[in-house]
Amino acid sequence: MKNISLLLTFLFVFQSCQSKTTKDLDIKQVQGNLSYSIATSEKANHKVWDVLLKKFVDSEGFVDYKGFLNSKIELSNYINYLSENVPDESWTVQEQLAYYINLYNALTVQLILDNYPTNSIKDIKKPWDQKVINLKGTDYSLGDIEHKILRKMNEPRIHFAINCASYSCPKLLNEAFTASKLENQLEQVSDSFINGNKNETNPTNPKLSKIFKWYKKDFEVNGNSDVIQFINQYSNVKINEDASIDYLDYNWNLNQK
Repeated sequence: MKNISLLLTFLFVFQSCQSKTTKDLDIKQVQGNLSYSIATSEKANHKVWDVLLKKFVDSEGFVDYKGFLNSKIELSNYINYLSENVPDESWTVQEQLAYYINLYNALTVQLILDNYPTNSIKDIKKPWDQKVINLKGTDYSLGDIEHKILRKMNEPRIHFAINCASYSCPKLLNEAFTASKLENQLEQVSDSFINGNKNETNPTNPKLSKIFKWYKKDFEVNGNSDVIQFINQYSNVKINEDASIDYLDYNWNLNQK
């Protein structure tokens, strides 16, 4: 009986910890196509982040981290602002997506600056597991924000919007994501990544970014996981349905100027 009681206590505590992870964040999901839902408001102010991105990130997504070091206070203030203004159920799904994408990217830049100079984010100890922000009383890592929040929001294009500070990642957009522009921005980064130099598309044997391997189940078209069909929505070169896919080596070198 004592062992059963201990087991039940453990399960209760475990389930409580699991549910606490995101239960207070009121996370919404995209229903159908995001473009069908119009965002009419901007509950978060991302202007500071927008100014920093325009100043230190070029059109190719390369970051001037040395210059960024001089604006660490502004970056820290913006992240603190986000931590104090967490989305709730009154926010539209566009407002929530823009918030969490910007949060992820800003925290990634901050992580690099806190450990600069570095040649790669992977040279930092457990970069995606460190608890880097507190939202509504719970500490979150970059991995938590990506896997437990953003990937749960039913919008596969987030994979081309969030940046891991590495050469093979989708480029860091040099403007802040906002609810009113989100659909156009997500289309822009998806088209740019798929048709850029991070993929080699051809009809019979495309060589793709490992993002399409790691997150294969996220890329759905009409309710079915189908990487080729998803890519063909954007690719200038259409891939055959029976094509043999290879995956390119991932370059984790820092995406710096």
